[in-house]
Amino acid sequence: MVIESRSDFHAGLGQSARPEVGANYNPAMGHLEHRATAPASTRCFVLTISDTRTPETDTGGQAIFDLLEAAGHAVIGRAIVKDEPEAVRSRLVEELARGGAQVIITTGGTGISSRDRAYEAMSDLLEKRIDGFGELFRMLSYQAIGAAAMLGRASAGTARGRILISLPGSEAAVRLAMTKLIIPELGHLVREVSR
Repeated sequence: MVIESRSDFHAGLGQSARPEVGANYNPAMGHLEHRATAPASTRCFVLTISDTRTPETDTGGQAIFDLLEAAGHAVIGRAIVKDEPEAVRSRLVEELARGGAQVIITTGGTGISSRDRAYEAMSDLLEKRIDGFGELFRMLSYQAIGAAAMLGRASAGTARGRILISLPGSEAAVRLAMTKLIIPELGHLVREVSR
């Protein structure tokens, strides 16, 4: 059999018609319906990972706090921990066990210097990775700062039915991630991980 077109191919397989272009894999509910049924407010914990930040100088953590509150989300706690893998891991495990937060957002420790070790601490806890977050964040960062965006290891995933998101320590990077990616999808993320 010579196949001249995609419709010939589908007909040869016994299919009467070619699938509709753009057909939704789940026609009962698409991403817009998911967002519409997602919670408008989520419970979040903010963890700053830094050897130098204090509550007074934690501009990244403060930006996360302010943007979450402005968007109607509840920040149920906030802390600063040294960029030591065991300290970071212990604090994340403690917050996951506590169970109040649906989302834990960290800032700091995502670079590649010898002191940046938050990525490793969080990666070990993830059950499912949300690779698209890091990919999109680096794309947006590239548009803002160029090739230096490849040095960042911002990431996200799920652990114990919660969302974990790791952001750089830079306030500008935090604002970029929060406004372009996290705030618009936060309720949707929580809805999906809760199913």
